[in-house]
Amino acid sequence: MKSDFLDYSAGDVTCQAFVAYDDKSTDKRPCVLICHAWGGQSEFEQEKAEKLAELGYVGFAVDVYGKGKRGTNMDENAKLMQPFIDDRKLLLSRLRGALAAAKNHPLVDANRIAVMGYCFGGLCALDLARCCDPDVKGAVSFHGLFTPPNIGAQGKISASILILHGYDDPMAKPDSVLEVADELNKAGADWQLHAYSHTVHAFTSPTADMPEHGILYNASADRRSWIAMKNFFQELFA
Repeated sequence: MKSDFLDYSAGDVTCQAFVAYDDKSTDKRPCVLICHAWGGQSEFEQEKAEKLAELGYVGFAVDVYGKGKRGTNMDENAKLMQPFIDDRKLLLSRLRGALAAAKNHPLVDANRIAVMGYCFGGLCALDLARCCDPDVKGAVSFHGLFTPPNIGAQGKISASILILHGYDDPMAKPDSVLEVADELNKAGADWQLHAYSHTVHAFTSPTADMPEHGILYNASADRRSWIAMKNFFQELFA
């Protein structure tokens, strides 16, 4: 397996992806974009790219904020994320830049691309599905945010969607789960949702340990959600 950094442009901003793949073959293969949590691309997303490469995909860890822009604490993370929460057109522009870069990678089958993401990255994954780009075949949200972009009429969503959710997540309470389900139904999407009991936000992150904020790792939900994701991609790319 090989991994490297790849600079790409999103508008007038230079971003840097982390790309992992099996270099024993030159055959084109499906690609999964990994959208990062609010702190920016980190070792967490890079490790997920490597695990996806082991499954036979190109793992493409996205960089929404721009090359070298990373947060080191909650205040910095919030300042990096908030402009994209406030301006979802800007967020979509960054995501489309990553999608274009992935499609141009020599090992990527441009007809078999999906996106996944964690926390803020889960919102990113859903937004890329919501933009109805026919090149995006599927989207997976791990403990993501559900707020719709409200940047125009929603077209028919062609991407299949998998939402992996902690039922007790204070950042996406049950009413918001019902709202996103209703939104996806109205958009004609093929969607499914797995909700994990006694599970809060950031359940896939082993370093998450702030139960007072509803942020805590959950080993069983982490394991179950990864299995669900693998099954989803196997069906999607069959």
